[in-house]
Amino acid sequence: MNEHKRIERLILFVELAQQLNFTKAAEKLGISKSYLSEQIKRLENDLQCPLLVRTTRSVRLTQEGERALQQGLTIRSQVLLLEHSVSEQHDIVKGLLRLTAPKMFTEVYLFDICQQFRQHYPEIRFEINSSYTNFNLNQDDIDIAFRATNTPPDNMVAKHLISYQHDLVATPDYLNQFGRPTNVSDLSDHQCLATLHQTEWPLKSANIDVSGWLSSNDNHLLKQQAMAGSGIIRIASYYVAKEVDLGELERVLPEECLQQGNSIYLFYPQVIYPAKKHQVFVKFVQAYFDGLSLTS
Repeated sequence: MNEHKRIERLILFVELAQQLNFTKAAEKLGISKSYLSEQIKRLENDLQCPLLVRTTRSVRLTQEGERALQQGLTIRSQVLLLEHSVSEQHDIVKGLLRLTAPKMFTEVYLFDICQQFRQHYPEIRFEINSSYTNFNLNQDDIDIAFRATNTPPDNMVAKHLISYQHDLVATPDYLNQFGRPTNVSDLSDHQCLATLHQTEWPLKSANIDVSGWLSSNDNHLLKQQAMAGSGIIRIASYYVAKEVDLGELERVLPEECLQQGNSIYLFYPQVIYPAKKHQVFVKFVQAYFDGLSLTS
């Protein structure tokens, strides 16, 4: 396994060994109790010996745990000295931030967020992997992830950013020419441009099989075709909010759209000493969305 993970787990163990209480140690470390428990179990597995005796009421150290505590205190002291020696660099908001985010979120929000952030911190650079790949942030070279999910990973620090629904939209010209659907069955008479993985649209009344002259895995392409008057699309509300507000697109059967069924989360690995650039960027993103007035 990676040596840095073993050292991190040993430092977590030192705090637990001093507190002898999972809840108190987790609070002091700024991590979840479940994550702390998981890391201690992995450390015991790495060392192939028990470090703790756990009961329903107490936690105490084994003889191996006592030895591990003494070694851990020495290692933690060395780590803190090292941190102090490089803290000036660590606390400067500069360098590279590696991000991953869905394409639609990147297009609507993330580019703007990064540009605004650089106005305050011009020495920051970004790498953005714009995809729906679920990277393992504990293994892959990614600092912060943005994902559309209602169940963020338990082993990550997660921040809720926005909630949204999926709207059916088309141009007024298309609807004037082909008619405005008044119920879900009317959709069978329309060009419904769907994504490759979802040709069945979940609506309040029923899940409706749809078809049209085009299906694609590229939501940007589907939006372009809807804007060109080529059909009806089902899309994340935030991705077409501007066009709907301007009257360029019109909501179709809004009463049939499932309300606020999705969320965007920011999440990142639980670490003891996050870099300043990570901390500042996360707070900046939260402030960015706190300042937005989002409607479904």
